[in-house]
Amino acid sequence: MAIQTDSSWINRLAALVGVFLLAFEGTVEAGIVPDLLVSSYWTNNVLRYEAATRSLVGVFAEGGGLDRPLGLAYGPDGRLYVSSTNTNSVLRYNGATGAFVDEFVGGGGLNGPEGLLFGADGSLYVSSFGTDNVLRYDAAGAFIDIFATGGGLDGPDGMTFGPDGNLYVSSSRTDTVLRYDGATGAFIDVFAMGGGLDAPTGLVFGPDDNLYVCSTYSDKVLRYDGTTGGLLGTFASGSELDGPRALAFAPDGNLYVSGVFSDNILRYDGVTGAFVDVFASGDGLDGPMFVTFVPEPGTILLLGLGGAAMLRKRKA
Repeated sequence: MAIQTDSSWINRLAALVGVFLLAFEGTVEAGIVPDLLVSSYWTNNVLRYEAATRSLVGVFAEGGGLDRPLGLAYGPDGRLYVSSTNTNSVLRYNGATGAFVDEFVGGGGLNGPEGLLFGADGSLYVSSFGTDNVLRYDAAGAFIDIFATGGGLDGPDGMTFGPDGNLYVSSSRTDTVLRYDGATGAFIDVFAMGGGLDAPTGLVFGPDDNLYVCSTYSDKVLRYDGTTGGLLGTFASGSELDGPRALAFAPDGNLYVSGVFSDNILRYDGVTGAFVDVFASGDGLDGPMFVTFVPEPGTILLLGLGGAAMLRKRKA
């Protein structure tokens, strides 16, 4: 029996996706900074700050058993994922409202979850601090495998995929950044070290394709050549920065860094590393850990429709 397909809904969806993509691109090109989310470790919640006014909007996400939040990541479903360290789980919240949805993962030997990262295939990667490995879960929250381990990995924290498609993990207890094959998880090499790197935590590849790493105990952000791993020097530091923990580049080109011991979020020029200002402090912020920017409403909906891959392709 022949099946007749009505493609009109597909065309409407494609048009809608196109609108969202254009809106997203316009936001980035205009340099408009979306709101910033920060996991506040000691208050067991995620706070939201408005970038335009540098003011606290309020508590964005809490509850559901959230205990000592660390990693933050928006998923392909448009929801916010938060690692709950003391419950050895990853919780999920509505990406637009912050309402608690469910416990997404809590098995596979996960112990002390810290960094969260979604792969191109939609899988969730979680750095398991207590077991010195990176675990992988599918889109339904089922445990897939221990994706990355070995190579001296001790106290895994921040993670990022590099321009080469490989996985980079900060090994906080060995003061190194390790590189693993992005497809197989096989250990490749010690990619970055030295320059005073002390307890590396958050890391990200910048717009220049170089690697930026928080050196928590030396109170600075170090920059390494994104191809060779060679030290390029200290990118950001200063008296206001005490215990840099996580970092993120914003559409305005600036670098936002959380100071876990100074209870603030600092902003630095994304090209020169010059100090810009104290973006956020006070208002209940206590032990800021990871940071992430809130996608535009259209982008959140697009993610929920499964358009993450399209976004990545469009931005590339």
